[in-house]
Amino acid sequence: MKHLLLAGLLLTHVACAQTPRHTAGKSKSAAVTKQAGNPVFPGWYADPEAVIFGKEYWVYPTYSAPFDEQVFMDAFSSPDLVHWTKHPRIVDTTSIRWARRAMWAPAVVKKDSKYFLFFGANDVHEGEVGGIGLAVADRPEGPFRDYLGKPLVGNIHNGAQPIDQFVFQDQDGQYYLIYGGWSHCNIARLKPDFTGLLPFPDGQTFREITPQNYVEGPIMFRRQGKYYFMWSEGGWAGPDYSVAYAIADSPLGPFRRIGKILQQDPAVATGAGHHSVVQVPGTDEWYIVYHRRPLSETNLHHRVTCIDRMYFDAQGHIQPVKITQEGVAGRKL
Repeated sequence: MKHLLLAGLLLTHVACAQTPRHTAGKSKSAAVTKQAGNPVFPGWYADPEAVIFGKEYWVYPTYSAPFDEQVFMDAFSSPDLVHWTKHPRIVDTTSIRWARRAMWAPAVVKKDSKYFLFFGANDVHEGEVGGIGLAVADRPEGPFRDYLGKPLVGNIHNGAQPIDQFVFQDQDGQYYLIYGGWSHCNIARLKPDFTGLLPFPDGQTFREITPQNYVEGPIMFRRQGKYYFMWSEGGWAGPDYSVAYAIADSPLGPFRRIGKILQQDPAVATGAGHHSVVQVPGTDEWYIVYHRRPLSETNLHHRVTCIDRMYFDAQGHIQPVKITQEGVAGRKL
């Protein structure tokens, strides 16, 4: 519907034995193959959050199933974007007592030796208990436990459903919570200990930054002094789900839509959207991590996680991403 500056993100090692191109177990001795292949690991997973912790890439996705079955989250790690290890049930509704269903779209941040997992739960509407929650763990694979005992954001502000949260850290150290469904997006300032939100100087706590055609799934990163804001357009259940972006001089915008950079290819897959991006540290090498629906699948919940390269032109614009079956070449950190 994903912290460290995205310029520090990528995915880690998950070994899944279901397909021959992946190595089972957690062995790191296997040679890196030339191409990872898409999807990068088996199973129905959507809304992937990609992060780098140390020398490993991590992906935290939504378990893609009917809402009442979305009561847990798995994670995947890799040393090279090719060989992946599955870490099952890093969090579930038994550890988040106020969450009962629809655990969605995690975002993960390492801070002060702790790992913080932001998530949406309960598909909340006005007057219902749910929204954006927060869990904490000592390791990236969890187990994660409830940090606040209640939602961090549990009400509707500026028309934005409290889902699809992303956490962005600016250069001054300030962490921002960027979130929103129902075609509205808010940005808010997080307290240093993540226990709540800080008002902006004008007294507002939730500032709307919704760009044209925005639906859900916001992310933000900084490159060459500019702030890139990306989001998903269209309906998640349809073939035309896609990703667009804007650029601004501040994390507060204003963000004016530039164009669409990720969408279906009828020869490859449909419904390509709700993504995150990762940058190999110290380089201008970027990857987009997203979900899509295989051509053979008609079930709305049958979505898979894929990775492809993302490039910029000389003016700093994001070039349209070619979605592939081959995926990306192995890349160690």
